[in-house]
Amino acid sequence: MSGVLSNVDQRTKLVGQNRLELLLFNFGRGQSYAINVFKIQEVLRLTTLTQIPEAHPVVKGVTHLRGHTLPVVDLSHAIGMGPIEVNEHTTMIVTEYNRTVQAFLVAGVERIINMNWEQIMPPPKGAGRAHYLTAITKVEDRIVEIIDVEKVLAEIVPYETSVTEGLLDLEVMGRVSESGLKILAVDDSAVARSQVKETLSALGLEVIQANDGQQAWDIIQKMASEGPINSQLLMVITDAEMPTMDGYMLTTEIRGSADTKDLYVVLHTSLSGSFNEKMVEKVGCNAFLSKFQPDGLAEAVQVRAKQLFG
Repeated sequence: MSGVLSNVDQRTKLVGQNRLELLLFNFGRGQSYAINVFKIQEVLRLTTLTQIPEAHPVVKGVTHLRGHTLPVVDLSHAIGMGPIEVNEHTTMIVTEYNRTVQAFLVAGVERIINMNWEQIMPPPKGAGRAHYLTAITKVEDRIVEIIDVEKVLAEIVPYETSVTEGLLDLEVMGRVSESGLKILAVDDSAVARSQVKETLSALGLEVIQANDGQQAWDIIQKMASEGPINSQLLMVITDAEMPTMDGYMLTTEIRGSADTKDLYVVLHTSLSGSFNEKMVEKVGCNAFLSKFQPDGLAEAVQVRAKQLFG
């Protein structure tokens, strides 16, 4: 299964073209699900698991892989679909999210598809607030559901949003708050948006939220039509992978408009490493921040604040 993944150079060719690769998999019940290939390190058959006393019910144990010990999460169970049936086809998808590596247990992996983000749609509004989807798409007349893995992980290990005391220059941050400048937070995951909003709101900052790049671009264009954008927004903090328009394309749109080209943009993503260093340079973001670090988020805001008020 090692050939199922692309390397960094192949992946970077998709960036700026509003494209993505999805790994399709299933829980053995007919419905297909997906996660972004960018998040995946490896796909392999289920290995022997070591049980953990008092573990979260959806964590089926740990596995030892390449010198590391990884938790193994039954993804079907985690999203409320019930445990999968373990057999010779049961597969582990090893992923990196928010600076942690874990394996997700699925019934089987199907294939990788290359799509345009415009083909990826938000979940239906009537789905309620408790669902585990960031998006849906259609593949060969079948609905494929894209799972909100960040929500799954947040329910297993609750996130912290408070900033370390004494970390920030309160005088500078106070000037930002008094200026009325807002921060636009863009993410398709409701959990990720809540993390950003809770952290920055506690610092006295006003946060506007957008669910995807297209919605964010609409907001930015409207604000720019009403006055200089840098007199309204301190910065944009955007996820990379989102329906309709991804964060890379959003940044490209911002840089391509005379009214918004100087807007400060931070790429805030669960992806990490050399891949995103290349992407920040390619699309013109001002900074890269790996999710989710309250201190790092606050410091990123302070860096921009000091440029303006320091």
